[in-house]
Amino acid sequence: MSENATEVAVGGAVLAVAVGFLIYAAQATGLGPDTGSYELRAAFRSVEGIKLGTDVRMAGVKVGTVTGLSLNPQTFMAEARFTVRDGIELPDDSTVLVSSEGLLGGNFVELMPGGSPFNLEPGAEIEDTQGAVSLTTLLMKFVGGAAGDALKDGE
Repeated sequence: MSENATEVAVGGAVLAVAVGFLIYAAQATGLGPDTGSYELRAAFRSVEGIKLGTDVRMAGVKVGTVTGLSLNPQTFMAEARFTVRDGIELPDDSTVLVSSEGLLGGNFVELMPGGSPFNLEPGAEIEDTQGAVSLTTLLMKFVGGAAGDALKDGE
């Protein structure tokens, strides 16, 4: 009987550790319930590199997370929903853009506050947006431009 009791105790401990790990993972990635924040919306031409749980930053500091992405079938724009920590009041002329951490880094959503005396209400939409810039497209323009310059020089 003591073998069964030991097996049950070890199994219970493994289960408790697994549940604790799942709770920690949900909180660390921002997918768990987040109290103390409000939601905003924005429509982008492209949200390439952004997914659920992506950081929302202001001045390099994480202030929220992306909570939803969808395609608007009427405008063909990507609609993003994201949270912002309570206590951070954004002016209603703020800008939101998809930024990159560097050449090989990931993307994040960056908030740039405006100068209006009026603040965005929870659930409001930020109108001024800038979508992701595709690295492949930039490289193709550079290579295409360099080839075009070489042809002009040869004429």
